Amino acid sequence: MERTVHVVLALLVSLCCVANGDRTFTIDYDGDSFLKDGKPFRYISGSMHYSRVSSVYWQDRLQKMYAAGLNAVQTYVPWNYHEDQPGEYNFQGDRDLTNFIHTAQQVGLLVILRAGPYMCGEWEMGGFPAWLLRNTTIKLRTSDPVYLSHVDTWLGVLLPKMKPLLYENDGPIISVQVENEYGSYPACDAAYMNHLKDKFRHYLGPNVVLFTTDGAGLGFLKCGYTLGLYATVDFGPGGNPMDHFSAQRHYEPKGPLVNSEFYTGWLDHWGQHHSTTSSSTVANSLDAILKTGASVNMYMFEGGTSFGFMNGANGGANSYQPQPTSYDYDAPLSEAGDTTEKYFAIQKVISKYASIPSVPTPSATNKTAYGKVQMSGSAWLLDVSDWFSNGTDSEYPLSMEALSQNYGFVVYKLLQPLRVPGSGSTTYTLTMPILHDRAVVYVDDVVQGIVSRMDLGSNKAVVKLSVPSTSKGRLSIIVENQGRINYGSGIDDRKGVLGNMSLNGITVTGWDCIPLSLRDLSAISFNDLSISPVRTSTMFYRAKLPFFTKGDQANDTYLQLTGWTKGQVFINGYNLGRYWPVKGPQKTLYVPYSVFNTVSPDDNEIILFEIDKAPCTPPFDECFVTFVDKPDIG
Repeated sequence: MERTVHVVLALLVSLCCVANGDRTFTIDYDGDSFLKDGKPFRYISGSMHYSRVSSVYWQDRLQKMYAAGLNAVQTYVPWNYHEDQPGEYNFQGDRDLTNFIHTAQQVGLLVILRAGPYMCGEWEMGGFPAWLLRNTTIKLRTSDPVYLSHVDTWLGVLLPKMKPLLYENDGPIISVQVENEYGSYPACDAAYMNHLKDKFRHYLGPNVVLFTTDGAGLGFLKCGYTLGLYATVDFGPGGNPMDHFSAQRHYEPKGPLVNSEFYTGWLDHWGQHHSTTSSSTVANSLDAILKTGASVNMYMFEGGTSFGFMNGANGGANSYQPQPTSYDYDAPLSEAGDTTEKYFAIQKVISKYASIPSVPTPSATNKTAYGKVQMSGSAWLLDVSDWFSNGTDSEYPLSMEALSQNYGFVVYKLLQPLRVPGSGSTTYTLTMPILHDRAVVYVDDVVQGIVSRMDLGSNKAVVKLSVPSTSKGRLSIIVENQGRINYGSGIDDRKGVLGNMSLNGITVTGWDCIPLSLRDLSAISFNDLSISPVRTSTMFYRAKLPFFTKGDQANDTYLQLTGWTKGQVFINGYNLGRYWPVKGPQKTLYVPYSVFNTVSPDDNEIILFEIDKAPCTPPFDECFVTFVDKPDIG
């Protein structure tokens, strides 16, 4: 009965608004279609995440999507991208969501907004801000009052910004997703989903199409479906589309068929092969979907890059698989936004069902191989004394969240030196009960071991320490947050050493816990390589970039890191992302031209933080990086 009332109301709203000449986007349940301004409509859309593409390239990428025959773009809103600290909001520059939406409209694309508050997307913590985990009892994605209070505050900031951009208000947003794939989360809290529905309606009004997305199976929709939110499904190439759509039809007997995530490729993990899906497979399946009359969104149309520390991870209680910096996704547009064979195969399929705009074939962006850059300065992490005045003394180790830190590294320094009785050396067994995610263990300036959650098969880490009698006994543990889990029940993924560490089975107390976000590298005092002590682990290396003179036009490029092991790259203070070429599959980092400074070209610099082992030993001939014009992502 309630569904019937909903259909009648939608029809009346549509007829009323069309009669008044207003813009409308509604669901025609009787016609199994969307209605745009009262006429049957289906969207052919592609996903692009504004948070993964420099804003200087938004128009370029969107124009290429339009040229392929798409009539809409779908994008996630990562909460943590806009509220890095509680109550501090950033919608400027690359975070200017309103500008992105306006740009899409100017290009000729409608917008499907996936507003969260959870998004997944192989993005750090699925888009949740890490500071939520400072509350040790919070229950994410539930009707827990603590969690909901933060969600309500965030939606009260985001959604009023979006309301003027709705289609009915002359904007391009035709529909808004509430939460994401909730049927895949074990909480199954109907009160939570209904609470979100009410909040979205409160801020966006009664007319906008609100929808959910879940896997194409009854088991997913059982908890993902919420009355009053139109249920859609997601599935990749292969099989009969109507078999996949049958799950949607079980919960939505009438209305448009919608695949909200048709997978054009797939995600990568460090240490695994780069995922690819053939162009013919994608094109044939897309053809089959469009033949049914369904609306479809291709995930991804351009993947882009998880710059900085924003990659996510998959895993659970005893597994952990972080994702690399590149989010190329084997998409129709490459990580750098260039058209691929898959792009033209998709365009050909779309041309059977919709007119392709008469615009020039999109061209690739300019790439330049700037060549080799020799590192000139270095500094050891444990010598950057200014950072270590910010530590917190604690009886037991504190998590990154307890230190009010979101991303980066944390250093644990034992306040009392290790005891080394007699002569010779003493062996200790250091046990970390829960390590999230990877640790380099030092005694004085000697690396005792590197341990990783990826390799443990559990969260427990053990390192053997060999401490000579001449040692000062200074124990330091540098822990890297490699990205919080973004999918499944493990998204409350706190970082650091969680639990009490022990030496030879005896709990050790008295720690200096030091957060290292690496947001500001100005505290680093670099020494000339030739006069620095030769260390190669947890080292910063710096070089000037002699590429430009004033007024030059910079181009995109790729950073090749042959000989380097694992670390983080900063260009002019911009955190480009993680590198790990020995693990792969990604071996180069995409560098958009926007990170370079051509106004003051002498100020261009690159800093590498090498965690494991740099190729920087005398005579330092191998201590360089190379900027090339072609990617290597495996």
